[in-house]
Amino acid sequence: MEKTTVNIRPRKMNVEIEGHQSFLEKHVPFFEKLDEEDRAIETISNQEINEFHLEALNSTLRHAWENNEFYRKKMIEVGMDSPLIDSLSSLSKVPFLKKTEIAGDRSKLLCCPTSEVGQVHSTSGTTGKPMYVSYTLADQFKYDVLPKYPVLFPDSDEDVVAVCLPYEIAQPGLGFQRVYQFVFGATVISLGKGGYMAPVQKSLELMKEYQTTILATTPSYAALLAEESEKLGYKLGDDIELRRLILTGEGCSPEFRSRLEELYGCQATFFYGSTECGMIGVECSEQHGYHVVPGHVKVEIIHPETEKVLNYGDVGEIVVTTLMREGMPIIRYRTGDMGYLMKSTCDAGVSSDILHLRGRKEHQICLYNEEFSPYLLENFLLQVKDIGLWFEFIISDKELTINVERYQTSLSNEQIIDKVEGHISSTLGFNCKVVVKEKIDRTYEKVKRVYFQ
Repeated sequence: MEKTTVNIRPRKMNVEIEGHQSFLEKHVPFFEKLDEEDRAIETISNQEINEFHLEALNSTLRHAWENNEFYRKKMIEVGMDSPLIDSLSSLSKVPFLKKTEIAGDRSKLLCCPTSEVGQVHSTSGTTGKPMYVSYTLADQFKYDVLPKYPVLFPDSDEDVVAVCLPYEIAQPGLGFQRVYQFVFGATVISLGKGGYMAPVQKSLELMKEYQTTILATTPSYAALLAEESEKLGYKLGDDIELRRLILTGEGCSPEFRSRLEELYGCQATFFYGSTECGMIGVECSEQHGYHVVPGHVKVEIIHPETEKVLNYGDVGEIVVTTLMREGMPIIRYRTGDMGYLMKSTCDAGVSSDILHLRGRKEHQICLYNEEFSPYLLENFLLQVKDIGLWFEFIISDKELTINVERYQTSLSNEQIIDKVEGHISSTLGFNCKVVVKEKIDRTYEKVKRVYFQ
């Protein structure tokens, strides 16, 4: 077995794997130079980012061409006689990768011997065959932590981080734990989401006991923890005093986020990633969208039908290419998520593009011949403070019914219905039916808000 040496220091990482050679070694001097100059890839100029992207894309394309028959065949089929592009705009010549091509296949994208695989992650497969992703040890403990993002992650070895995300074979929990332990040297409490060893009550007890400063979880589980803490007599902001809440795993609206910030008494920032692609975008303290993490991925926006690459500001499907993966690189992967890119005007100094999410393609709600993002509906719905954070959108014959719960209000159910229906009508311009439920089912899994009947 190869020997792995790990030296842990906050925001520093040094891993040597004896006898290991990787095409990614050519990028190490670039990031070491940034470290020496006390700079980070999140704040360098767009020209420098573009130069790195072109070099990293060509390195990844060549690696895939030389080490994976599936990738090589796809590139040849679209007329590529070389795995190189001469400009970032030429990336459009590279074929897309679709979920249907790789779902349920653990080795189709593998670009290394199976003996070099150090970690395997998988999606749940609840909506079809699962996606399998393999990492080498160098992927996880060297190349993934080379790019630094000190503005997007203003954290240190003094932090105590509660990770309330899926563990076991899932990527989110282990991914966050690895970053906070090996990049920052922080203390991590591996809580998961309501499992046997850390049910909600015990999770809250541990967060209180260890004086947690950062909580990384999904928006719905953050709402559930806040709800249960009140029942247990814990006061958020006092008994559990966070300085930062990181929301990931589900999208949510600004109004939902604002409600959580009020409950926890701290700022909440969004994190966007996936099992297949890893970290994609992180929100800075300005809270104006996800900054693409340019050391890890190249992001494009395409028209879902024509597959044409779109310009800044145009909404389309998000396409991701990983840049620091040797075991299983992901090239031009159609995520199924909708969004758009904008150039950064960030006062915090982060120069990388800003990504705005608009939900899943299949979750877009069609009403009266218009498409609405569920986040948009959620945002306007939660402007009515008399309802809580648990709700459901029911779509039937292109008509909308909204199930809601009461929340700290003296209004009658009839008054709540009138208020919500009137607010939706005045802000979105269409009518809906509102039903006040005694209680809407909670879930420890990824929350479902939209139901089509």
